[in-house]
Amino acid sequence: MAVAFDEMNGLGEDLRPAYQELSRWLKETPPDALEYRRQEAELLFRRIGITFAVYGDSEAQERLIPFDVIPRIMSATEWTLLEKGLKQRVLALNMFLKDIYHGRDILRANVIPEDLIFQNPVFRPEMNGQDVPHDIYVHIAGIDIIRTDPDNFIVLEDNARTPSGVSYMLENREIMMRLFPDLFARHRVAPVERYPDELLSALRSVAPHSASAEPTVALMTPGVYNSAYYEHSFLADKLGIELVEGRDLIVKNDEVFMRTTEGLKRVDVIYRRVDDDFLDPLTFRPDSALGVPGLMSAYAAGNITLANAVGTGIADDKAIYSYMPDIVKFYLSEEPILKNVQTWRCREAQDLSYVLDNLADLVVKEVHGSGGYGMLIGPAATKATIEAFRDKLKREPEGFIAQPTLALSTCPTCTDKGLAPRHVDLRPFVLTGSSHTTIVPGGLTRVALKEGSLVVNSSQGGGTKDTWILSE
Repeated sequence: MAVAFDEMNGLGEDLRPAYQELSRWLKETPPDALEYRRQEAELLFRRIGITFAVYGDSEAQERLIPFDVIPRIMSATEWTLLEKGLKQRVLALNMFLKDIYHGRDILRANVIPEDLIFQNPVFRPEMNGQDVPHDIYVHIAGIDIIRTDPDNFIVLEDNARTPSGVSYMLENREIMMRLFPDLFARHRVAPVERYPDELLSALRSVAPHSASAEPTVALMTPGVYNSAYYEHSFLADKLGIELVEGRDLIVKNDEVFMRTTEGLKRVDVIYRRVDDDFLDPLTFRPDSALGVPGLMSAYAAGNITLANAVGTGIADDKAIYSYMPDIVKFYLSEEPILKNVQTWRCREAQDLSYVLDNLADLVVKEVHGSGGYGMLIGPAATKATIEAFRDKLKREPEGFIAQPTLALSTCPTCTDKGLAPRHVDLRPFVLTGSSHTTIVPGGLTRVALKEGSLVVNSSQGGGTKDTWILSE
């Protein structure tokens, strides 16, 4: 594997400009003072109660996501390029989703094979021909970005269903400002605090035409046992909207109402953190106790906006991801600003043959997988694991894609042995309203805390950092 690009020190060259002030500060700060503040940060996170659940983990129901106190820093110039690329990509994703559920021009043009859409378990035939308010399907996108050199940001995957992690972006910033005011004073860091306002404004702007002048927005959660419940309650609180479960909502005459102490109140926009399958037992899974009977008929009648729209899972699909450069070109007639990782589609005989011959060097992912599960990292895998994966690939090649093992960039991170480089990625959050797209400058930097590890997911032992975008 290639040598990783270090965001502070480049490829062994001089210190990169964005990190000069941090480097000075680190030299002036005694290691024990840094360690003391690291422990203080952990205490604050425990006190606030920021946890996430790990399903199937018998040892711990609730875990604290480790927080690293050394910020990841980017220059305004780098951010400007990234922002432009993210807006282009999310615009193309929205156009793609509208087309897939309406005219299907991209299929007629043979850009994407039809079976990849129609045989896909997350494609929703119920959405065929259904208009969604303002033609926006992905109101909140979390696009996972990696970099391998100073000049290129590469998209690792698109999260268009229910991207999570924004509460950590906001809490990380709050804790850094509280614990490191001296370090903040040396930088001009662009603020992320306006995210809740931007999100509420985007959600209100996409209310159905039948909504009142002041649309009512609610956040729908599967409930306290969901792994991201902390984030749901945090966001509802920050947005100043009601946090509701399916049982708090009722559909009458194709309109959605929530039960309140003053009686029923109409809801216009639902920021839902419940998967498609569980939204409405009359349309999807009849055994769902999380959904609202009749919600889809209110949706079809155009009386409720669901953010994100039903059926966006097709844009999360890792096989569809491999066509994103073609999707951008098809809808926008532009070259993609952000590159994709080179991807082999195991459903294609030639690609499968290459992957089977090179399993020890590749990363193999399930097409519908998430959270870092069901993945093979060839260089770190045992022979037995590689052979087990080989059998899986031969049995159902269409369920997998493969990519080269990339050297994700590294950032200085606090470890037991002092500061050391650890691999990172970045999830910026892209908000699309009826008239414009906004991205607060920053995002969630996830860091692989184990030495040499490339897996940054919190469910696999990764941590997070605050992401500083320097103002001009």
